[in-house]
Amino acid sequence: MSFTARIVDWSSEEKTLRMIRETVFIMEQDVHEDEEFDGRDADCLHVLVKDNKDRPIATARLLKDGKVGRMAVLRHWRKKGVGSAMLIKLFVEARILGLKQLTADAQVRALPFYEKHGFRVVGDEFLDARIPHKKVVKDL
Repeated sequence: MSFTARIVDWSSEEKTLRMIRETVFIMEQDVHEDEEFDGRDADCLHVLVKDNKDRPIATARLLKDGKVGRMAVLRHWRKKGVGSAMLIKLFVEARILGLKQLTADAQVRALPFYEKHGFRVVGDEFLDARIPHKKVVKDL
């Protein structure tokens, strides 16, 4: 299964990025729409992943302060390296932007994924959209 990850602008890909996030967060995880779409997307750098038939399968964003978020992979594509490809793409972009550190509010069940990519857990567990999370940090 092949796919391609690329950096896109919210203004040109909003509909596609929303579709992926609505499927994963709103429909699957029961996150409220106003929690998912926080008004910050236009100021973020976004990764869009498409399969070899040009179908959208995943997205993530990077805020200017180095916070990675809204990592969403459609169910059929999970555990196939898509999330890793997005993180690696964001690592490269973060270095280009001169960032020295990345952070994320990781769902507790996803902590092993983040740790595999060099993030370390800092702080206590907290709820975000009624889902347990922990803050993770990676020095670049």
